[in-house]
Amino acid sequence: MSFNDIIKSSILEGFDTDVSTEKIIVTLLFAIILGIYIFFVYKYKSKSSFYSKDFNAVLATLPIITAGIVLAMQSNLVISLGMVGALSIVRFRNAVKNSMDLLFLFWSISIGIICGASLYEIAIILSVATTILLFVMDLIPNKKKSLLLIINANNTNIEKKLIPIIKENTSSYTIKSRNISKDKVDLIVEVRSKNELELVNKCYKLKNIVSVNLL
Repeated sequence: MSFNDIIKSSILEGFDTDVSTEKIIVTLLFAIILGIYIFFVYKYKSKSSFYSKDFNAVLATLPIITAGIVLAMQSNLVISLGMVGALSIVRFRNAVKNSMDLLFLFWSISIGIICGASLYEIAIILSVATTILLFVMDLIPNKKKSLLLIINANNTNIEKKLIPIIKENTSSYTIKSRNISKDKVDLIVEVRSKNELELVNKCYKLKNIVSVNLL
């Protein structure tokens, strides 16, 4: 046997030239079930303002299409090379608006590849593990975002009275800017407020305060 024959046979051994109808049906069935599963998880997880039914339909369909591509690539070397060439020239220019959408896209495509490789148990375990992780992370509370407290006063000594009030009504604060002119002072303070309304009201009630803004 020549060297070329050895290379040819070793390459062809990796291809299943006889993909049975039963294998195709089982693979696509698993891809459909898991695609529908991803559809409902995404629908539940997405905020109502960001939810797109069309995008969710794409997520549910991707595993089926990807699984079909993988099956076709397994069956024939020519198709495999053709798919690689065709996919390499495709450019997707639709921007992903939410970072969570990127996770679901990758999940959906991965399920299709895994099902196409007939690794159904891995696809199921991956889907369950991903779902559990998503919902467990929801239980972790978000750190309160910083706000900007902007205070305008006509007394340059007002800061001495403001600081105790800010300390009392915030978990942390940082003076970001202090602009002092004749009989006027403008303060910008980064705060993590416990009660925004109470903080603004208490600051505004001080004498010589012209305006209080919380952004």
